[in-house]
Amino acid sequence: MPHLNKELEEILQRLGKLLPGPAPATDWKASIAFRWRSSGRPGVAGWLQPVRQVHRIKLSDLRGIDRQIERVEQNTRQFMKAQPANNVLLTGARGTGKSSIVKGLLNKYAKQSLRLIEVEKNDLVDLPQIVDQVAGRRERFLLFCDDLS
Repeated sequence: MPHLNKELEEILQRLGKLLPGPAPATDWKASIAFRWRSSGRPGVAGWLQPVRQVHRIKLSDLRGIDRQIERVEQNTRQFMKAQPANNVLLTGARGTGKSSIVKGLLNKYAKQSLRLIEVEKNDLVDLPQIVDQVAGRRERFLLFCDDLS
């Protein structure tokens, strides 16, 4: 029996090396923006990685898209106040300011606890995991997928 126990312990050690470790804890104070990092494995949790260099875009720097900014900003203000707000889908050609609007809103409202989570389109299946990770937090989170095409 001691021989069997030793063999089982060795097998467990080898298996432990093959299994992924726990997902790193999110450092919520490290940034106002995060990227979702999927584990790529069913049943294995992903994690939120702080974005160290957040684009410091100001809404006032954006030109020719005032109407779009106004509508998305109004919706964001409602969201920040926990009032009815809509999901937003910005469409248009590359370089028309879609991402800049979102980043400008983040910078404008970050001091009021607005946060951003960037999600790759292939990781949208992880939305329940992402929601679980932010549930109960006082911040308000924009989930941002830059390219759905």
